Amino acid sequence: MQDFVVFVYVSALCVLFAFGLHGLVMVYYYHKTKKVSHPDLDHPEELPLVTVQLPLFNEMYVVERLISSVCEMHYPKEKLEIQVLDDSTDETVHVTKALVEKYANKGFNIVYVHRTNREGYKAGALKHGLLTAHGEFVAVFDADFVPKPEFLLKTIPHFQNPKIGMVQTRWEHLNEEYSFLTRAQALALDGHFVIEQQVRNKAGFFINFNGTAGIWRRTCIEDAGNWHPDTLAEDLDLSFRAQLKGWKFIFLNDVTSPAELPADINSLKSQQFRWTKGAVEAAKKLLPAVWRSKQIPLKVKLECTVHLTSNIVFPFILVVAMLNIPMVIIKNLNEDNALYKDMFALMSIFVLASISTFLFYYHAQKDIHLDWRRRLLLFPVFMAGSMGLAVNNTKAVFEALWGKKSEFTRTPKFKIVDGNDQWKDKQNYVAKKVGIAVIIELAFALYFFIGICTSIYYNQIAAIPFQLMFLMGFSTVGILSLRHKLGR
Repeated sequence: MQDFVVFVYVSALCVLFAFGLHGLVMVYYYHKTKKVSHPDLDHPEELPLVTVQLPLFNEMYVVERLISSVCEMHYPKEKLEIQVLDDSTDETVHVTKALVEKYANKGFNIVYVHRTNREGYKAGALKHGLLTAHGEFVAVFDADFVPKPEFLLKTIPHFQNPKIGMVQTRWEHLNEEYSFLTRAQALALDGHFVIEQQVRNKAGFFINFNGTAGIWRRTCIEDAGNWHPDTLAEDLDLSFRAQLKGWKFIFLNDVTSPAELPADINSLKSQQFRWTKGAVEAAKKLLPAVWRSKQIPLKVKLECTVHLTSNIVFPFILVVAMLNIPMVIIKNLNEDNALYKDMFALMSIFVLASISTFLFYYHAQKDIHLDWRRRLLLFPVFMAGSMGLAVNNTKAVFEALWGKKSEFTRTPKFKIVDGNDQWKDKQNYVAKKVGIAVIIELAFALYFFIGICTSIYYNQIAAIPFQLMFLMGFSTVGILSLRHKLGR
């Protein structure tokens, strides 16, 4: 039995180690492609007609901010079409209709499109909007974004290359300093954009449209088969289908689009669940086509595989968590066993995965922030939080693998920018039910408190730092989930 536990534990660590070391691959390409840049292009002689699509579902707190910012874009009115694609079922409908009428009276070509059902969810709304859209190019912004006035003038020039199908901008964070929760999210997202998106794009790998803050060539969308509603990651799905068709994408690290981060943990968990499940669904759908392709080089296929399957780590995080304490006991019982002794010594190499992850986020922060040292102090909190979300995200992974379909659950937005703003008085958008995941998270926190006591008793000091990370992660996520559900 001991041998089986050790085998499972080491196998799970190997999976985490492999994905962790991928960070070093990204850091390698980061340095290799550092001097690669997109050319500065002049505006085309005649600016094209652009449709800006704004998909909404119950966004009454942020819809005014979104529509006003889009209408303030520096772009000729006669070349700008705005589609407000509203599937809302609450007061958002009345608020949005009034806003559309207000800006239409000011001379904007803005239309209100309201569906009485959510067929296809966001993908369905975007596809429905395309039926009546007139733009040669289509920009998409979610409700939590505040696009900058120069967005179109900085992205449209890149489409002078007829092979470019999509241009994605980097997300900025309106409320990054609101709390430890938002700061940790900002750290994670900066890593994704600055390293993953930027490096993959420069190195010739596939990147993905992030669902918002990007602009598409309409013919690219249509050539790739249009929006599909069969995964929760419609953006990732369409991105890979388009690049498999030969379209090229551009990521602009120096062009940013500000957005609001989820301010309460349950909104974050809902968002993470959707992103995780959608990515695994997309992997099941797309990986066969990736590996069948004769035009894609092997290294691109390998990178696509990591890109699409990286969320599979969460079940293995839980396995490592559950077996950590038994491993402490096994190690103590086999102190005189030479084979076990050598094996446990060799397992110290897995620390390299943590170093790899740190370097990944170190370079991301240093690339875009002058105060990167201060921001990196939050790295242990971010790592602990990632562990704490493992229960939530593992459920998403298994649902995707089993083919269980679920509703596209929106991430509530509350117009939270600074410490004076509150989401707790806007409880109509916050779920009150305490799910089984929260109970499991708190149980894991208690488990690791016992684990730390066990490690101290057996004098296995090396195990304590990781047990503390698990304890901090599960307890923080579990307790915050309870507090935020109660509006505290």
